[in-house]
Amino acid sequence: MARKAGSVCKQVSNPESPIRPQVLLRRSNRNLAQSQKMTDEEDESREIQGKILGIRKGADSGNATEATAEDVQSSGKEGLRFAIEGLARMERRLQRATKRQKLKVEETHLTETLDEDEYKPPDEVITAGWKQRDQNPGVSKQPDRQDRAQRGMFGGEGLDLKDEAPVATEEALDTVKRGAARPPPVNSHYLPLPWRGRLGYACLNTYLRTAKPPVFSSRTCRMASIIDHRYPLADPDQPEHATKNRPDKSKAVDHELGVRFVQNLGLQNAADIVKMIRWNDKYGIKFMRLSSEMFPFASHAEHGYKLAPFASDILAEVGRVAAELGHRLTTHPGQFTQLGSPRKEVIEASVRDLAYHDEMLSLLRLPGQQDRDAVMILHMGGVYGDKAATLDRFRVNYAELSPSIKNRLVLENDDVSWSVHDLLPVCEELNIPLVLDYHHHNIIFDPSKCREGTLDISQPEIMERITATWRRKGITQKMHYSEPCPGAVTPRDRRKHSPRVMTLPPCPPDMDLMIEAKDKEQAVFELMRTFKLPGFEKVNDMVPHERFDEPRPVPRVASATKSKKSKTGANVRRKRAVDEEEPAEADDTAVAESDAIKTEAAQVSEVTVTVLEFGMGGPDNRVYWPPGMEEWLKPRKRQSNKSTKSGKRDLEEDDEDTGENMEEAEGI
Repeated sequence: MARKAGSVCKQVSNPESPIRPQVLLRRSNRNLAQSQKMTDEEDESREIQGKILGIRKGADSGNATEATAEDVQSSGKEGLRFAIEGLARMERRLQRATKRQKLKVEETHLTETLDEDEYKPPDEVITAGWKQRDQNPGVSKQPDRQDRAQRGMFGGEGLDLKDEAPVATEEALDTVKRGAARPPPVNSHYLPLPWRGRLGYACLNTYLRTAKPPVFSSRTCRMASIIDHRYPLADPDQPEHATKNRPDKSKAVDHELGVRFVQNLGLQNAADIVKMIRWNDKYGIKFMRLSSEMFPFASHAEHGYKLAPFASDILAEVGRVAAELGHRLTTHPGQFTQLGSPRKEVIEASVRDLAYHDEMLSLLRLPGQQDRDAVMILHMGGVYGDKAATLDRFRVNYAELSPSIKNRLVLENDDVSWSVHDLLPVCEELNIPLVLDYHHHNIIFDPSKCREGTLDISQPEIMERITATWRRKGITQKMHYSEPCPGAVTPRDRRKHSPRVMTLPPCPPDMDLMIEAKDKEQAVFELMRTFKLPGFEKVNDMVPHERFDEPRPVPRVASATKSKKSKTGANVRRKRAVDEEEPAEADDTAVAESDAIKTEAAQVSEVTVTVLEFGMGGPDNRVYWPPGMEEWLKPRKRQSNKSTKSGKRDLEEDDEDTGENMEEAEGI
């Protein structure tokens, strides 16, 4: 045994060995196969390393011949190639090992505890095992592989293993089949025409967002950025720069600097609202939802802050412009604001978020009716296993809200759990207006009381009850409308909003209608142009990739008489040094032509746009882009040409010949 240990130590201490020696330890028969596999992988790695280090070994060997520089370079390239291949093999081995570990975890008998707010599939797709466990609360919930695969298709966390692929595929096909085989929707034939109401969109204007510089109201940051900006800048006298003037973490921390950083983002967002309101008014839009991210982290437990007094002036200016133009402004707190949650920390965060939205709307200083119409739309949230208990918690938490929040809070039916018939009784009980969302209603509704579509939900017996919830509080009623994407049949796919909508819902013609579509203001324009609604004549098509309402030079169209750029004076002088027979006047002529081109370009670059005209569509109101033409909003991307100059010249000549031949053939 001593001799063997000495031999091992001798190998390890050998400085010329580039590879760690293999130490053969005694292994049990149980791990023999795995040991052999590891040995094969080590041999493969040792072979790769040997090829990479072959040059050094050859140079260090006393019997090796002296290698030339070309041999060394060739061997180095080969070694680099083997190194890259080795890294690729290591990555594949890591992926296989991860997959094996995942399979082992799935095969264990550990119990899995479901959260109370986890999404539950409909009863008709729950397996018998799930039903049995639900009937026995004392039994730990441990779904089998097939159950977990089903949960993956309903938005949960399913399996992603090869041996489960057939089950998941069959279940997915069954879900699609059942979704497509559901009873067809029954829609109303009524159209609210002539239209006298206000159309609006949510939070973002696609045309202004893609302007240079962009105009939008949802600039945000990470929490880490707030913490980093607690440190002073490296040069406080200069503006912040991403690389040249960043926060210096070697200096003392000042929490006020971090608060000021995030507040400045909010001020920029609020300032752009004025531009968006004026833009909307120019094109006949009188309704918009303010972004909940206008003041980032304002309702956060640690990084939160009050909007007054630092944002009072800018929000008052927003309210003044909105009041002047008759614009309605609303908000929609996020999905995590839930007053029916059983968790205390969720309730506390929800109350803080509602207080932030209420302060933002109050600081607008809107007059009478416009202030009452500035509402906050809220979803009921999760079911938490018991709808009745969730509603009871909501009643208790709602009673503790401030009167200002109660005056602005309205409820909306959602597309996951809560239908109109679930929320209408509690809205009538607590004097809360109800927002009817047609798209959500077509996904979640009470089949015992109505059918899918817009016909049943628009009947007087239900519509009058919804309208009464608004009339009692003196608030102008609003509704939401959107449509699912084409081809969506499963509930999960149908929740996604389509880029634009094709029709109007059967609502009163003086309704405030929020169009919740991906293309935002363009979806409103689409309805205007389709049904000739007021303001449709103000909107014209964009010029693709070009905007004439930005302070940027308009691209100069090349002159037909100048097919090639004139040579500059430096190029002429270099050519004259080679060809001494060229007359001296050529230099002056080329310089004069070059100066003329520069002068023309300078004149084009002097095109300016005032602050009021920026982003407003130019003199022709070119702000509409057709469906699917998002690329029109940005300048055309430059096409990279990897061909050689000679090849490019030959290609251009071929194109010119082809164009001339086509013109001759067509008689042009």
